Amino acid sequence: MKIAKLTIILGLLILSSNFSLGQGRQTNEQEPPTTRILFIFDASQSMFARWQSDMRINIARNLLIELLDSLKNTENTQLALRVYGHQKRFPPQDCNDSKLEIPFSENNIFQIKQRLKSITPRGTTPIAMSLERSQNDFPPCDNCRNIIVLITDGIEECGGDPCAVSRELQKQGIALKPFIIGIGRDFRADFECVGQYFDATSEVEFRQSLNIVISQALDNTTAQINLLDVYGVPSETNVPVTLYDHKSGKIADNFVHTLNHRGTPDTIYYLDPLMVYDIKVHTVPPVILEEVKVNAGKHNIIPVDAPQGSLTMLVGGATQVAYRAIVRKAGEMETLTTQTFGNTEKYLVGNYDLEILSLPRIHVSNVEISQSHNTTVEVPQPGIAVIRLPAQGYAKVLHEEGNELHVIHVLRDNTQSETIYLQPGNYRVIYRPKAASQTIFSIDRSFRIESGISTMVNLMF
Repeated sequence: MKIAKLTIILGLLILSSNFSLGQGRQTNEQEPPTTRILFIFDASQSMFARWQSDMRINIARNLLIELLDSLKNTENTQLALRVYGHQKRFPPQDCNDSKLEIPFSENNIFQIKQRLKSITPRGTTPIAMSLERSQNDFPPCDNCRNIIVLITDGIEECGGDPCAVSRELQKQGIALKPFIIGIGRDFRADFECVGQYFDATSEVEFRQSLNIVISQALDNTTAQINLLDVYGVPSETNVPVTLYDHKSGKIADNFVHTLNHRGTPDTIYYLDPLMVYDIKVHTVPPVILEEVKVNAGKHNIIPVDAPQGSLTMLVGGATQVAYRAIVRKAGEMETLTTQTFGNTEKYLVGNYDLEILSLPRIHVSNVEISQSHNTTVEVPQPGIAVIRLPAQGYAKVLHEEGNELHVIHVLRDNTQSETIYLQPGNYRVIYRPKAASQTIFSIDRSFRIESGISTMVNLMF
């Protein structure tokens, strides 16, 4: 019987261990995002023009098809095709001539190739409108990177503003900064505000531009964030970090900074090289790094100055009082945080002002926090005042400093007894019963508080 029980217990322990490990894998492994690339292809009438060995339409179509063939076995990637200028002949000008020909789906490269082969250039160049409509080409997705690749041999011809549309797409987080490949001549001045521009004045440059675009879109990019101490050593860690998309302000990722088993900052995978980041390190106070760019296909090292020390606040004596303190940067009024007495918290190296929420409040100025050092602040042990009133009434406790009196506590008007913790010093209770209608019935009683001692303050006599 004992052996059977032991077997059952061991079995449960193994199951529990496996479940815990499984949970850890689910929590720690990050699913790679799906990269969705929308090709916006120019099929306006000017694509019939001669360009080196053939017409622009034929060269652009053939090289794009060649690229599509290279993407057949690429994981976590979906493609779509929007075309403009191919439905209505010019003249007259039709600025609504833009259509999503092949939507996003799995294994649709064959359909995109077939549609490209059947397209005949006819119309005008509504680039801004095509970009604007592209926001509806990307179905909702929680873990997707949306990329636009615009291939064109001309500039906007319908009075739209491609720059403004692109900024709005990025601001709303619909798509990352677009890629633009200009065919035939240099359109850099017109498209640099739209996205990352590639000048393809030759067939060779067009092929190179396509390959670079896809490489930047798909290559694995990693990074490590070095939280530097005052000596420039990346020794700081165990701090939450938030990555924001600089354009949209949306949260891109959250994690706790970690040093790996080698003692170096752990690697962040699936960092998007097409995104510009704002990095917020949740130290106290926080450290913010804006407009951080990473290089595609490389391991990026991002240094952040975040030197820290620690602060412990204690109450003298044996009494355990749940004091808290407001922490501010020295000379400033903005509250950074509140800290509970007995806890040790980390702060950036610097000077801080403390407002301890005792009765009365204690102000400690210019507390110095230095690198990797723990600073201790200790306040006196409070005493206890037991205040008894002859009847319910209006009463306040005032701290007495010479001739100055300051209200530090208001007694409840529906009680005749209260017990409060007070710092050592001189005090008064000023009281009048509710039922009394003359000031002559007011009582002014002074008393003194010593550390660790209970004092009875009886207004009944």
